[in-house]
Amino acid sequence: MIYLDYSATTPVNKEVLDTFNKVSLDFVGNPNSLHKLGVESKNLIDKSIEQIKQILNVPNHEVIFTSGSSEANNLAIKGICEKYQNRGKHIITTELEHSSIYGPLNYLSELGFEVDFVKLDEFGMVDLESLKSLIRDDTILVSITAVNSEIGIKQPINEIAEILNQYPKCYFHVDATQAVGKVKVDLTNIDLVSFSAHKFFGLKGIGCLLKKNNIVINPQINGGKSTSNYRSGTPTVALDASLAKALRLVYQDIGVAYKHVEELNSYLKEKIKDYDNVYINSNEYSIPHILNLSVVGIKPETMLHALEEHDIYISTQSACATGASSKAVMALTKSIDRANSSIRISLSKLTTKEEIDKFVDAFDKCIKKLLLK
Repeated sequence: MIYLDYSATTPVNKEVLDTFNKVSLDFVGNPNSLHKLGVESKNLIDKSIEQIKQILNVPNHEVIFTSGSSEANNLAIKGICEKYQNRGKHIITTELEHSSIYGPLNYLSELGFEVDFVKLDEFGMVDLESLKSLIRDDTILVSITAVNSEIGIKQPINEIAEILNQYPKCYFHVDATQAVGKVKVDLTNIDLVSFSAHKFFGLKGIGCLLKKNNIVINPQINGGKSTSNYRSGTPTVALDASLAKALRLVYQDIGVAYKHVEELNSYLKEKIKDYDNVYINSNEYSIPHILNLSVVGIKPETMLHALEEHDIYISTQSACATGASSKAVMALTKSIDRANSSIRISLSKLTTKEEIDKFVDAFDKCIKKLLLK
């Protein structure tokens, strides 16, 4: 089996799973309870929070545990807009966001909020002058992904943050789901940051929203104080600890892992660059973990299942995307043919050169077979 869909989810690291199992067995108390067992569980969560803040260098942020990035994105966007709608109802985003960004934005649009899309340059990067021109007195939120989940384009989030620092009534949310654990990112100037453990060899069902301490948001799950005032419910001690463990492990060798993935990405692009009907959509601003291709003339799901017959697993778009056509590829290439035929190959530190060679061999066979039909 050759797994090339790491951007959808990663296999859990055994050490992370061991932590989850050990905490589940040894820390039985509800962290909201006042007795000794509850205090022990709460202390472990507090240690996990401090570890996360230290690893990501966010001493001025609160760590709010969520079920994943989708919940974190909803909490950030709805939480800010509901809290500060008296200041305005204008939001700015891009055409390269995840569906868990567009979902709450569409919801808010129905409630009278106005959403503008910032222009992108020819490489898919946010046009900073366009951003400046869109900011108004009633703009309360800018939400821009750090790394696009389909093409892998990495945005200049710190340059954007510098611009937005001039507008104290406007908050900056970054969906860092495809960045955290893959590339080093400076999050210190970002107001709200979302990410999820299962993208960096952690468990599914646990994610985070980092929120600057001086920002107040409306909770989306009400019911009283828990680990945070902004997310009620019994804290998931083992999941919280496992996220901190996954983060620590992945950042131990993040530089070495990045170089390995970068070399494999270059090797793969060199192998497939000469096909007449294959277009590489990822570009020089994309992280090497994601390689998006369009195989014009072959439907993405057809190519996916053809490769599956060789026990090779890729993705057509982001795993949570809706619709057959890629909005991100369309926004970047302006080509409906490429948007309708894109596939995503995603690599990790676990990917080997031998696996790339086997993929290329199967890819060649699939193209030749499918184009003859």
